[in-house]
Amino acid sequence: MSANSLPEGAAVWHSLEVDKALDLLDSNADSGLTPQEIEQRLQKYGPNELEETAGRSSWEILLDQFKNIMLLMLIGVALISGFLDLMALREGRLKPGEVPFKDTIAILAIVILNGILGYVQESRAEKALAALKKMTSPLVRVIREARLVEIAAKDLVPGDVMLLEAGMQIAADGRLIEQSNLQVRESALTGEAEAVNKQASLKLPEETSLGDRLNVVYQGTEVVQGRAKVLVTNTGMTTELGKIATMLQAVESEPTPLQQRMTQLGNVLVTGSLILVAIVVVGGVIKDGGFKNIQELLEVSLSMAVAVVPEGLPAVITVTLALGTQRMVRQNALIRKLPAVETLGSVTTICSDKTGTLTQNKMVVQSVSTNNKTFRVIGEGYTPTGDFQLDGQKISLEDSPEISALSVACAICNDSVLQKEQGEWSILGDPTEGALLTLAGKAGIEKDQWNSKLPRIAEFPFSSERKRMSVISQVEGVATGDASSRGIDPAITSLIESEPYLMFTKGSPELTLARSTQIHLGNDTAPLTEAQRQKILAENDLMASKGLRVLGFAYKPLVEIPPESSSETSEQGLVWLGLVGMLDAPRPEVRASVQECRDAGIRPVMITGDHQLTARAIATDLGIAQEGDRLLTGQELQRMSDQELEQNVDLVSIYARVSPEHKLRIVQALQRRGRFVAMTGDGVNDAPALKQADIGIAMGITGTDVSKEASDMVLLDDNFATIVSATKEGRVVYTNIRRFIKYILGSNIGEVLTIAAAPLIGLGGVPLTPLQILWMNLVTDGLPALALAVEPPEPDVMQRPPFSPRESIFARGLGSYMIRIGIIFAIITIALMWWAYQHTHAPGYQGDRDSWKTMVFTSLCIAQMGHAIAIRSNNRLTIEMNPFSNIFVLAAVIVTTILQLMLVYVPPLRDFFGTHYLNLQELGVCIGFSALMFVWIEAEKIFLRIMGKKAV
Repeated sequence: MSANSLPEGAAVWHSLEVDKALDLLDSNADSGLTPQEIEQRLQKYGPNELEETAGRSSWEILLDQFKNIMLLMLIGVALISGFLDLMALREGRLKPGEVPFKDTIAILAIVILNGILGYVQESRAEKALAALKKMTSPLVRVIREARLVEIAAKDLVPGDVMLLEAGMQIAADGRLIEQSNLQVRESALTGEAEAVNKQASLKLPEETSLGDRLNVVYQGTEVVQGRAKVLVTNTGMTTELGKIATMLQAVESEPTPLQQRMTQLGNVLVTGSLILVAIVVVGGVIKDGGFKNIQELLEVSLSMAVAVVPEGLPAVITVTLALGTQRMVRQNALIRKLPAVETLGSVTTICSDKTGTLTQNKMVVQSVSTNNKTFRVIGEGYTPTGDFQLDGQKISLEDSPEISALSVACAICNDSVLQKEQGEWSILGDPTEGALLTLAGKAGIEKDQWNSKLPRIAEFPFSSERKRMSVISQVEGVATGDASSRGIDPAITSLIESEPYLMFTKGSPELTLARSTQIHLGNDTAPLTEAQRQKILAENDLMASKGLRVLGFAYKPLVEIPPESSSETSEQGLVWLGLVGMLDAPRPEVRASVQECRDAGIRPVMITGDHQLTARAIATDLGIAQEGDRLLTGQELQRMSDQELEQNVDLVSIYARVSPEHKLRIVQALQRRGRFVAMTGDGVNDAPALKQADIGIAMGITGTDVSKEASDMVLLDDNFATIVSATKEGRVVYTNIRRFIKYILGSNIGEVLTIAAAPLIGLGGVPLTPLQILWMNLVTDGLPALALAVEPPEPDVMQRPPFSPRESIFARGLGSYMIRIGIIFAIITIALMWWAYQHTHAPGYQGDRDSWKTMVFTSLCIAQMGHAIAIRSNNRLTIEMNPFSNIFVLAAVIVTTILQLMLVYVPPLRDFFGTHYLNLQELGVCIGFSALMFVWIEAEKIFLRIMGKKAV
């Protein structure tokens, strides 16, 4: 077969015999490929590397920031203002000491700052693919031309024969040719922590899920033990890792709800502003009967355009989100992308991995079956303290000696170490063996002590073919000639008579039981009857149906040490001890968090690579699923079309044995149903789904770099409960963003109407300059808005369904509030403006005749302070609230008021901002009119309370 006729990677390698796979790839297990074949295949398939598609350049990201409609309008305003200043400069119309182009410079500075702010948020390069590339091995050993050579991994081609041994990172996907006790850790790819025992001789069904393909190995996974010879079947982008890279790059980032709402807000504001400008200009021209005052009308239009744009809003939102990230970090949620803070508040569905997130990632023994009795084991994690219960009652170990004997077997037939560091119990070694050591500890059996009582002198190690391991120990009391019961620990006196050695065996319950001929009952041994066998097998099936991983234990007294290669004969005639059922136990705090999710209208969904029985047991225990709820496996999902999945996705709460493509399809199906999805994950296999999800959540402890780079948020404690806390924080942030948008835009509408009214009611000049408006929008509005951003949460924030992520920014009465308050603002200010104009133009007035403009400016600013105090609560009166519950609002009001008065009474600032000195009477009138704003909002609350309605 020539290189040009090789299969394109569509072959289902796990369903082929080794010889068939070798034939398909025209390779030889002993001699490998020739240089000519290698060259041809390199030309056809390319190097064994992950390819990266081009993304947006930094310049493109920066330029995109200035396509925002509000910034474009501000740029237009700055240019027109600059042109008018240039004309005034040429014609000598500037007032003494007036700085030309100050409005243009200030507006352009705001535009540039907002552009930079957006660029910094958006330009954080995605590094998920770079992290994927780190998972590929740099060097690999292969057989070529019947010689063993070491080559760069990028030079591997399909048909190469690759050699593996413990500690190696696998450089390409391949079909096992032969293997010896091979274990591969595939957690990065499948999400399951336990190493997989591989078998070359298997031929599997085509639909076998990724985690169950025991005759193939994958790029990026790690050899834990054993060795193997592998036929390379896929390289580069056709490997499972390459498919993940392809999916990662195919996922397009969608704007977050907040970004969509801000775009909508900009469109509405700019459109409304342009319509109002047109009305003012046309009305002014009609009123004047021509274009003689066109420059004044243009100045009014410029001021209106600046007034309508909330220049401080992007900065306030950014700071609010940043403060949200700080609060979330204190709750162990690290936000990687700032908009994700608010986005969390819109989540309707949380798709969570099982291992480590819903569970402790610690195997814990739940059940022990000995002597026809099944005991429940109580305890948390790896802590070796707890109780044994029978029918709900605590039992004494003295009354159940078989538990002690079984616990000795758990401790002796074990290669792991249980240790306590900084007050926490942890395991050094396999989690399953750690659970057995913890069980032994609960029975008072400590491995360190028993290693001296029963020192190990030989073993038959675990192998995937035998599915068991045995340890031969020397019985110290007998070995030293002291055969009395005092020389041997009471826990094992019933296991031996005078034999100097004990062999303990653990492994598959069915296979271990098949090799047992006797059973340990209390302190005696009796022949194992067929009825007892059937009862043990039934108990094993019952444990397995609850999602427990079950191991069988047996022992055998020996008179001599068996030969090293005699496992088949030595492991016969065993004495059955019992069954041990363990589970990666649920985190105790997750049950309450799942219930909180349901109370908040959020649906939790479990997506795991684990078996369906285990998945159902955990999901039911935690309340994620009810008895009888539908479970979907990877194989079933594979046979579904996208349309069928979409129809079923709202009915399924548990997905088991899923692959990377399945996770991505589930998220996409939920999104097509209008759900707003948070997805958790830790493995490489989760990266595409993390990127596709509205909120991708990576694990901080067990997560791979790839998953973290693809995520929006990292859980520092890998805990589902943290997601719920972060979701609550997201809701609080969104509520506060709506609160200060109401605050800012209500006053902006008032400013626009006031400016528009001035020429229409016949007042000379524009009441507010662009620079003064920028001051109000950035300082007078900005500082109190920042203070409102840290308002504490409402008590019922997690007792209601999430608001629709597609709702308008003006939804739920916010738009009507802004218009209503803006009109009241304008009425109050226009009334003040009319009085001030008459006052400053009255005969005998001693001050500057333009002082009325400063009165308008000051009134607008101080009125906003009353607005900030009143808007803290939608329903409670200000006198009903503790003024110090948000000290920042009080501080912002005081500081902003002082700054505003400095513009009026500090000469350099007065000259720069174009304000005029106000006497005490004028300042008092300003404060009096401003206070009416506070009175109106409080009166609204009283009215709504009387009417029995709830405010926005």
